[in-house]
Amino acid sequence: MQTVSIGPLGFSFAHLLLVFSFVVALLVGALYGRKHGVSTGGTLVDTLLVALVTARIGFVAQYFEHFKDAPLDIIDIRDGGFSVYAGVFGAVAFGAWRMLRRTAIRKPLGIAILSGLMTWGALSLTVNLIEGQAREIPDSGLSTLDDESITLVDLQPGKPKVVNIWASWCPPCIREMPVLERAQERYPDITFVFVNQGEQVETITSFLKQQELSIRNVLSDVSGSLANATGSHALPTTLFYDAEGRQVDAHMGELSNASLAQKLEAFERK
Repeated sequence: MQTVSIGPLGFSFAHLLLVFSFVVALLVGALYGRKHGVSTGGTLVDTLLVALVTARIGFVAQYFEHFKDAPLDIIDIRDGGFSVYAGVFGAVAFGAWRMLRRTAIRKPLGIAILSGLMTWGALSLTVNLIEGQAREIPDSGLSTLDDESITLVDLQPGKPKVVNIWASWCPPCIREMPVLERAQERYPDITFVFVNQGEQVETITSFLKQQELSIRNVLSDVSGSLANATGSHALPTTLFYDAEGRQVDAHMGELSNASLAQKLEAFERK
């Protein structure tokens, strides 16, 4: 499952794990804080904010070459670009600093942060292991713009694939298309596939012409079978499959040059 839908809204499963882990930290901190007569809620919120900021700084530093020509993109977090290691370091460092300054808060805050990190780490590892074993490239029936039947399995087998699930009415999809178009030329050993959800061929071709996009492997999925098969109910969602057809990563939301570069490293690790 890549996303979870709550009414009209779609949320990344990874983001929900983070929220759940933070709630665990708040509850543990409240319980232990009550025993020691201190409150940890405000400090935990500050710790989370510091973790997010340091995670973004770490990501930007690692992929700074992609931000040199567009420095304002540094603060545009819609691409979901964060460094997990930098974020964890920021949370631990800030928490340690606060514990050094306030003796009474040390034990409840330390246990709360540790509980949150352990919950997040254990759940994330479990989900990744399950998905790593179960997530193979689906054989959902798709169509080319010439109305020929095809599946992702049949399309250029033996090559890594980046599968972008999109629609022409989706603003983030439109913004990320030029990024994927350039990547399609920059990475010839990777097959980029653009699977439109729920729209007719005439709408797709008109959109591509209007946006002046020269992208290959544009497929139609009128019934939304691919989104259902992969649990990708929010647009855009981009799935990353290795040469053996195993899913190695996923990204919900808009991709930037930097966040796409980060995701493509999944192929290098396999």
